[in-house]
Amino acid sequence: MLTSELIASYWSAPEIGTNLVILLHLAGALLLGLLVGYERSYHGRAAGMRTYGLVCMASCALTIVSGYPGFWFGGSSDSLMMSVDPTRVIQGIVTGIGFLGAGVIMREGFNISGLTTAASIWTSSVIGVLVGVGFYLAAMGLAFFAAMIMIYLSKIEAWLPSRHAVAIMMRFKPDFAPRMDKLRSIALQRGYTIAGGSLTIGSVNGMQEWRFVALALSKKSGAPLPELASELAAFAGIDSFQVSHARN
Repeated sequence: MLTSELIASYWSAPEIGTNLVILLHLAGALLLGLLVGYERSYHGRAAGMRTYGLVCMASCALTIVSGYPGFWFGGSSDSLMMSVDPTRVIQGIVTGIGFLGAGVIMREGFNISGLTTAASIWTSSVIGVLVGVGFYLAAMGLAFFAAMIMIYLSKIEAWLPSRHAVAIMMRFKPDFAPRMDKLRSIALQRGYTIAGGSLTIGSVNGMQEWRFVALALSKKSGAPLPELASELAAFAGIDSFQVSHARN
């Protein structure tokens, strides 16, 4: 039965204190996740600071919520857990949302999009779990952190030292034999290096097709895409090409 005492129990001093402890854990997990994500973002990888920060913070929330079962549902969880085990429900939610998030991840060549969207969907499910067990303040904090990540973190990333990546596809004419050492030299002259392990070589109608990721040497180095496209168009040995930002 819904009573004023039951409603007040969700905002009692012990409940608020527990929520504040959870918020401190979330903030710590967020900072560490951002640190790891920055390393990946700096090296031009698909998953960056936003993805790592969201996943690390949400994982922390799911882990810590299981440590305070006595404070679930406003401190009245003992009688409820005799009829149902909420941890099994949480496991099912996390698994199901994981499949939903995977559906928004798209890959086209070296470009991967939707990782942050998938992570935010998964994080929103954790927000729902926190609300469901009665940790309202922690849920609001997690929602706030997640929103700030998606709204402002891209601006912080633009300010931090970084190295942008460019996905390049070159299809050479049948009588042209490309050389890897020559390609690396040309890339260096334009402020790029070939990312290790990114080279893929194929053949289309007797023409070699090379695909790779060029990583800028620093934030300010690296010729812009229009300039690269102009040079590739003027190169005698190339039949066709495609250049794009390798993004997530």
